[in-house]
Amino acid sequence: MGKRVALVLAGCGVFDGSEIHEASAALVHLSRGGAEVKIFAPNIEQRDVVNHLKGSPAEEKRNVLVESARLARGNIQDLAELKASEFDAVIFPGGFGVAKNLCSWAVDGKDCTVNEHVNSTLQAFHGAKKPIGLCCISPVLAAKVFPGCEITVGQDKNVDGRFPDAETASAIAELGCKHICKNVNESHVDKTNKIVTTCAFMCKAPLHEIFDGIGTMVQEVLKLA
Repeated sequence: MGKRVALVLAGCGVFDGSEIHEASAALVHLSRGGAEVKIFAPNIEQRDVVNHLKGSPAEEKRNVLVESARLARGNIQDLAELKASEFDAVIFPGGFGVAKNLCSWAVDGKDCTVNEHVNSTLQAFHGAKKPIGLCCISPVLAAKVFPGCEITVGQDKNVDGRFPDAETASAIAELGCKHICKNVNESHVDKTNKIVTTCAFMCKAPLHEIFDGIGTMVQEVLKLA
């Protein structure tokens, strides 16, 4: 019997929601691993809406759950309804929506607040000793909720210009967590906390390398489950 995995989205689109390629990669690898997946998102208004063609703010309002339903092909539930007891693991793809909608990292950095349902979901899985998978910017959720955990967002220096957001690693360290430097096709497993992270689009890399890195994260999550 396959593992039951909850996937939590933050909207649809890299600049104001979930990164579509990361969400799709996670779903493909979960499918390949024989997992039964259910998708969730918080029923809240997005912090902002970005015109992805122009890269500029759009004067409109959108709902995170409604937008996430695009990625879920309509088969999605309110995050408030997620029960950790019904799943073996939870995974959060990245995208600016994580830092804008699931928490306020995009505005407040390490002083951010985490959405109440995101926080309770993370706490529930962690308390039940069930694995949590995070990629791209979403590891900052673990850094904020679980001080002392080990995570990766890639490198702590902008190696060859491939890691333009390397300063995120310093902010993670300031929160009392240990940042582990990893390449884009790798993931890190915090065995104590059962947290698995990979940098994905925090690295400027070919799509297939990002896809492979997310695959290692998913595989490790399924092993821990």
